[in-house]
Amino acid sequence: MWVPARQSPHKADHAPASGADRVAMLQRMTEGEPRFSIDARELDRAGPSYTVDTLRQLHAEQPGTRWWLVIGQDQYARFDTWHDWRGILALAGLAVAARDADRVRAAPGLADVPHTLRIVEMTPLPHSASTVRSRAAAGLDVTALVGTPVARYIADHHLYRIAQP
Repeated sequence: MWVPARQSPHKADHAPASGADRVAMLQRMTEGEPRFSIDARELDRAGPSYTVDTLRQLHAEQPGTRWWLVIGQDQYARFDTWHDWRGILALAGLAVAARDADRVRAAPGLADVPHTLRIVEMTPLPHSASTVRSRAAAGLDVTALVGTPVARYIADHHLYRIAQP
């Protein structure tokens, strides 16, 4: 399940694409993959999107379901800065995507906190979401980074472009 955030508390320094645009890109990215779904509940909330709130709702809606939160190793290394991170650990296991051959390191606060962890090995990728946004802002092609359907959507909707005076 893909859950786009309305406003990430850790990314307040830049404006993302609109919620509708991010859902549309997710739809294009996951098309034809029956294991994936999109849950846009966080887009309807005011203020920052807190993972723990979504997990509490999911547990209420589907009691007994074992939830896994998939995050990158960069977020795992700072997980103890997340809002109510201990609450998240009580509600979900962490599946940490290991990228760029870096060793997965836990946030300092997690050292003595029991939690369920799975490491998800990934093929190293030479780019990030920041790379996609900066290339798109410069008007460069991002097809190799996000695939044709998403790249076409970004170009057609002029996403991430810097407004010209």
